[in-house]
Amino acid sequence: MSQSSSSQVPQIKSRLGAILRATSGNFLEQFDFFLFGFYAQDIAKAFFPAQNETAALLNAYGVFWLGALMRPVGAIVLGSYIDRIGRRQGLIVTLALMALGTVVIAFCPGYAAIGIAAPIIVLIGRLIQGFSAGVELGGVSVYLSEIATPGNRGFYTSFQSSSQQVAIFVAAIIGYLLREVMPGDTFLDAIGGVAKWRIPFFVGCIIIPVIFMLRRSLEETPAFLAMKKHPTPSEVFASAIENWRIVILGMMIAVLTTTTFYFITVYAPGFGKELHLSASGTLLVTLLVAVTNFIWNPVGGALSDRIGRKPVLIAIASLSFVTAYPALSWLAHEPTLGKLLAVQMMFSFYFGVYSGTMLGCLVEIVPAHVRTTCFSIAFALAAGIFGTSTPFVATKLISMTGGDKASPAYWLMFGAALGIIAALIVYRGGQTIEQRETVAA
Repeated sequence: MSQSSSSQVPQIKSRLGAILRATSGNFLEQFDFFLFGFYAQDIAKAFFPAQNETAALLNAYGVFWLGALMRPVGAIVLGSYIDRIGRRQGLIVTLALMALGTVVIAFCPGYAAIGIAAPIIVLIGRLIQGFSAGVELGGVSVYLSEIATPGNRGFYTSFQSSSQQVAIFVAAIIGYLLREVMPGDTFLDAIGGVAKWRIPFFVGCIIIPVIFMLRRSLEETPAFLAMKKHPTPSEVFASAIENWRIVILGMMIAVLTTTTFYFITVYAPGFGKELHLSASGTLLVTLLVAVTNFIWNPVGGALSDRIGRKPVLIAIASLSFVTAYPALSWLAHEPTLGKLLAVQMMFSFYFGVYSGTMLGCLVEIVPAHVRTTCFSIAFALAAGIFGTSTPFVATKLISMTGGDKASPAYWLMFGAALGIIAALIVYRGGQTIEQRETVAA
């Protein structure tokens, strides 16, 4: 874009304000998304009664995963909408859908009240959430990349992931306080006629109007306004199919981010129970993990801006592959909260630095005119197929291996291996796919 044309395009007035407005909706999405995982055991008892506790928990995790499978659908449908109509309007639509899913789950009566309709309604709520989540991360990441100052794209996009950590922090601290302050052995116990597990969901409903106000004031990105032509939905779909190799490689790079993230956040309470550790202590560890995740994400983004995406991606993925099983084996042998904290801090470092780098990488390797769609499809596939299935797979691995509580490491190692392979392909010859295509053009 020439200097004369750039001067005619409105510029972002405040980048800090734009970051806060863009990521505010992401907060709601992740807050509610992870509440379902945090309180899966209580939700399982409320909506998915089964012959035994493990079966009920697997049913709840299964619905959690099915909702995530809607991510690729949302990535295609809403991604094409955002690439055509604009970043601002698209992010408002995704927020509205996520808010609807939040309300559905928060107010749905339990199985004891309405029978089989209860799990069906919860599933519908999760499908709506998954549909909107499919493009929320991609939409916000693209927005942040397009308002970034030169040479700082990784640092800017990393705040998309950092905003998720704020949501996890708030969700974890609410859960911790509820367990510590309010009486009762389980979250199925009622406070004033309301089951305790519903209280955090109601909190999510209360903050919806505030987040809507923030996102409605969001400015469109100069990069989108500068585009002379915006693709039609059919053109977006055709381009996404044409670039399927890039999408698959992007998915492979993102798998380690999603599997590690869900392991140290959503699955943490369930894993703590497997280790026979206190629920309150496990939630406290998760709260601390959210803090370190928030710190490591921008560190990873800034580091990759300085030394490049490839060395960071490969170094972290290699470390994760080598240390995952030994670390979980050490934890599983005479587990304590101190050991859990140490292992979670290690994985938090891996996740944060890798994620902060990965977001910048995905933005750079997908075509600019369908950036939101291709980015969102790649990440949605990684999250929907691999990431959000982590609690289910981890629970199943422990069962299949006869109670080997270190076995979830195999899932993390698989994600690390995919990341290494994809990074080597994407950055072969010292150039990114984007740079190679630019030279070819």
